[in-house]
This record gives sequence, C-alpha cells and structure tokens, in this order.
Amino acid sequence: MSLPRIMVAPTGARLGKADHPALPLTIPEIVACAVDCQAAGAGAIHAHVRDAEGAHVLDAGLYAELLAELSRAVPGMAAQITTEAVGRYSAAEQRALVMALRPAMVSVALREITTEPDERLTRAFYHDCAGAGIAVQHILYDAADVDRLAALQGAGVVPAGEVQVLHVLGRYTAGQVSAPADLAEPLARQRAAGLQADWAVCAFGPAETACLVAAIAQGGKARIGFENNLLNADGSPARDNADRVRELVAAL
Repeated sequence: MSLPRIMVAPTGARLGKADHPALPLTIPEIVACAVDCQAAGAGAIHAHVRDAEGAHVLDAGLYAELLAELSRAVPGMAAQITTEAVGRYSAAEQRALVMALRPAMVSVALREITTEPDERLTRAFYHDCAGAGIAVQHILYDAADVDRLAALQGAGVVPAGEVQVLHVLGRYTAGQVSAPADLAEPLARQRAAGLQADWAVCAFGPAETACLVAAIAQGGKARIGFENNLLNADGSPARDNADRVRELVAAL
C-alpha cells in the first residue's frame, strides 16, 4: 500500500485537551476527526489510541475497535497505526502489537525497533510484516537514521525493495521549529544511500505547511496535524486538524 499524498496525524502520544480542546483522544473523537479530514483532502490517518485516563497505549483491542470504526465511517481512507514507545514500551511489545493486530499500515521508529539486542528478531519482524502485506513506514529523525536504514536493508534485516519513510524535520532544532531547509540533508543522504523510498515529511511549528509543500515539490508526501503542530502558517492556532489539512491543500 503506497503512502497517500496527505496523511493526517491528529492526536500523537503526548498532547491533551489542555494543549488544544479539539485534539481528538477518544475513539469517537478520532473517527469524527477522520471524517472531517477526509472531506478536507486527507487520504489517510496516522492513528494513536489512549486509555481511559488519556495516556498513550499500545493496545491491540483499542486499535481493533478504532480500525473497525474508521473502516465504517471513512471506507476510502487508509489507516496507519503507531508503535511509538514514549519510553513505556519495548521493541518486543511493539512487535507483539503489530503481529497481533496485523494492520494494513504501521509506523515504526527505526531507533526504537532496533533496540532489540537479538537482531534476528528484528529481521524476523520485518520479514513477517512483508509476508503479511503490512506496509511499514520507518520514522527517521536525522541523516544518521537514513544511513542506519540503508545499512539494515543492505544486511537483509529490512527486506529489499522500496521502503516507506517519514523524515521528521526539526526534531532536535532549538524550540523544535522546522524549516524547509531541514529537508536537504536527509533527502541528500537518502539519495546517496540508494534507498528506493516512498517518502513523506512531518514538521513542527508555523512553517509546517511550507515544509510539506517543499517536500511534495521534490517528489515526497506529507503528514500533517496536531501530533506535531497546532499552528497555521500565520502563527494563529488552527481550529482543528481539518483546518490544517485545508491550509495545506490550498497551498498546494
């Protein structure tokens, strides 16, 4: 399954209603958000689930419920789950979630999944996903992560062929504010490493839209939404996730 041109990431693992009242946390809220974002132009949703207290969880039951509701409410919208650890989950627990749920799409932070000491287990995970038709998007935070992915593919840990990638722009910049120029180094490294990649970008701060437009202009795709940024390009707070999608669609 290829990445869509625009994927919305409406929730994330850390923010709550105190950060923005329109941040969707419950399954009904996430589904309603998906409906609005699909209408605004998003082709997929990057989904997190929360427990009853609003905390990030990797819970196969909650994910199964959410995916079923999304399939009913937005049948034409692809759904990607996350395995984000947030310091709570091991690589083994991340792998177990994916193998229990077998989603169509999943995102995996390369730095987290490769903390498994036994590389044979990481290799088995990636090849099991490939065999099951699970599209794995590798979350990369800098050029070193790009090199690491290329090395893992060269060693056969990650299967050969096209890989899905998300370049996270500005994760370690001052104030965690991204700029379009942040894409230059990881993209150059991706090309130099010879990675065949279906790639996308996410970004932080009011330049999020500009970063995503720049990525699409260079052959990439976009992930947008409250997981990374609550602001419109003029610095004003977005009304909701659909507001962010609409701004990107208009800019494109």
